[in-house]
Amino acid sequence: MRKALASNQMTSPEQARTVTRQEPRKSRDLRQVIRFVIVGGWNTAFGYGLFAGLNYALTGVIPYPYMVANALAYLISITVAYFGYKIFVFKTKGNYLREYLRTYLVYGASCVANLALLPLAVMFVRSVYSNYVLAPYVAQAIVLPVVVLMSYFGHKKYSFRT
Repeated sequence: MRKALASNQMTSPEQARTVTRQEPRKSRDLRQVIRFVIVGGWNTAFGYGLFAGLNYALTGVIPYPYMVANALAYLISITVAYFGYKIFVFKTKGNYLREYLRTYLVYGASCVANLALLPLAVMFVRSVYSNYVLAPYVAQAIVLPVVVLMSYFGHKKYSFRT
């Protein structure tokens, strides 16, 4: 048993330096994920509230109000998200225009995915849940986790990569 423990221990200083470099990176990545969840959670609540308010205001005025409300909520909340991610999550310096445009591209892809999934989710919710009026709200809440995952990896690997 003592030989097994000894064989698992690092022997070279180079291996020790590698581990030392990796541990802070893991810790930094974890803090970044936590900050993303906080900023993203706030922005998701903001965007969802905006979606709900717009959907309520547009219902009875135009056909498919939840689709228009969803697109408008995306357009408004992207700028709010950009500043939160730039300042608090990824903490990048400079590159404002490039990162802002890339943020729109990532959110554009997320928006397209959301617009594609939302009608399917609305149909599904309406088939299981008899309240026709509340179905878009429930459906959007179901679709949000997929969109959140897409946007985190898109922003980390593309919008704010360093």
